[in-house]
Amino acid sequence: MPAPVVGSAGHPGKVPERHSVRVAARAARGSAGLSGGRGPTAGGAGRARPAGEHAAPDRGRSGRGRRRGDPAVPAVPAVPVVPVEPAAGGGAPLGRFLAKAAAVTAGLTAAGSLLGLVRDQTIAHLFGAGHASDAFLIAWTLPEMASTLLIEDAMALLMVPAFSHALARRAAGRAGLTRSEARAQDPVRLLVGATLPRLLVLLAVVASVLAVAAPAVVSVLAPGLPDPGLAVECTRLTALTVLSFGVAGYFSAALRAHRSFVPPAAIYVSYNIGIIATMVALHTLWGVRAAAAGVAVGGLLMALVQLPAFIRNVGFGRPRAKRVTAPRSQRDRDRPTLIAFGVIAPVVLFAVFRQSQVLVERFLAASLPAGAISHLNYAQKVAQMPMVLSLMICTVTFPVVAQAMAGGEREKARRRVERDLALASLAVLMGTALVIGYAPQIIQVLFERGAFTHRDTLATASVMRVYGLGLLGHCLVGALSRPFFSTARPTWFPALAMGAGLLVNIVAGAFAVRWWGTYGIAAANAAGISTAAALLLTGLGPRIIAIHLRRVATGIGRLAVAAGAACATGWIAGPMIPDPLLSAALGCLLVPAMFCATGTAVRALEVTALPAQIAQFTQRLRNVR
Repeated sequence: MPAPVVGSAGHPGKVPERHSVRVAARAARGSAGLSGGRGPTAGGAGRARPAGEHAAPDRGRSGRGRRRGDPAVPAVPAVPVVPVEPAAGGGAPLGRFLAKAAAVTAGLTAAGSLLGLVRDQTIAHLFGAGHASDAFLIAWTLPEMASTLLIEDAMALLMVPAFSHALARRAAGRAGLTRSEARAQDPVRLLVGATLPRLLVLLAVVASVLAVAAPAVVSVLAPGLPDPGLAVECTRLTALTVLSFGVAGYFSAALRAHRSFVPPAAIYVSYNIGIIATMVALHTLWGVRAAAAGVAVGGLLMALVQLPAFIRNVGFGRPRAKRVTAPRSQRDRDRPTLIAFGVIAPVVLFAVFRQSQVLVERFLAASLPAGAISHLNYAQKVAQMPMVLSLMICTVTFPVVAQAMAGGEREKARRRVERDLALASLAVLMGTALVIGYAPQIIQVLFERGAFTHRDTLATASVMRVYGLGLLGHCLVGALSRPFFSTARPTWFPALAMGAGLLVNIVAGAFAVRWWGTYGIAAANAAGISTAAALLLTGLGPRIIAIHLRRVATGIGRLAVAAGAACATGWIAGPMIPDPLLSAALGCLLVPAMFCATGTAVRALEVTALPAQIAQFTQRLRNVR
């Protein structure tokens, strides 16, 4: 009978100690990586050993420390590999477990996205698009920035490797020790004791400063806002998420390193439930402040939903043992070093530049008539749905690229990146055609009720059509940044490219807003992100992976032609059916059909080979390599 791979909560099953050391040490050295984008990140898994292939014993290694030359804290977060006890007569069913874990994680992520849409619909229904909703969205800028830095990117890139390295040392150092001695010298507990209290103090101070300085924060984010008082009150509530998001991100990193993926995937479900429930319960008493309070409640739920699993897998504080049992050198070794923060700086700067596009939009829109910020927000949230869907492909296959890069398999990495770019471009351009062609019908179905009027629908739909021009750029930035960050040490090029795109966004937006208002802001966003995407695409080959740039660009160009034809078809056919729901539903059939027909006519290989690509991608999900 094969030994169980994991327990009911996703915990690793019992494995031979030597195998666990080897797997954890390989993960700690960064043999696979995972990076996030805008929004929530699911867990990943490394390459599974084929059935019947058993690990060869390590030769010439004691198993008690890292090899000479291995970094103390790897630059790229390791994608944890689930240790498996070899089954009698063959390999353990790791592929089935990973497929099941990926399906559960994807389901929770999709549920979180769906609840996010319900959240936005509730905001539009209760508060419409006016001064109150603008004030809340300005205050919401803090949680959006905190989510990028403390959950999706920086925290994961720092703490996942640290916990993976501590787990490797824990397994390597247990030989010859009693249970009490092993607990006393537990590197994981030492790491928690060394980092979590300091993190809590730092985040609490930052949250307090932001709450006290809320008037100054609002004046910086939206200097032209006519009445900033309401925005200040909302900002003081949303500032609390700096602490709760930081704790949630810390818990997520620790649990992923321990191969527990379900609680981290559930955080955005709990977050959006907290916002929706608080708004519905308190909006009659507090108005839009209830939405800001809901953000604070949702942030707390993000940490609480992971707390039981964190206690069960990791625990709090230093081990209970004599002080002399853990030497100071070992305690120092278990702390993240300044080198780790230096390595993480390119990733942090890239994430900040990318998220700063929202700051630029709200800064420029603050001086426009009431409702401008709300129209931009609703349009952006809906328009980005195709981009989020397309990037799920790259998120799932990113460990394959990272492992190929770590193993020196450049050709394999090149093929995988080119296939990912083709599939992601196909998905996002087909979605772009639908978003632009049926923008009024989509917005009317989703938001036109309650305080959200038909005038708001027309304004939001027009802005969304302009935003749609930059969806391919957003998708390519998310897809191309992953290969850059799959190397042993992240480079500065993505941050510089994103900085150049942000500069284009700022300059173009400052000029365009004077003549075209919200349309100019959306167009500047599309121009900036497209600039960053072009720089990343041209810079990937010389620096990281030698992709066939001309072939990739030609393929994307043909897909863009197909998207243009499908978009024009939807734009013309959409108004012919008065009922918006029926019109949008038929558009979901008409636009893909026209896209595929045109793609076949212009010989877009991504369209003609789509059935085979879908089958290959599905097979990869079943057998995560």
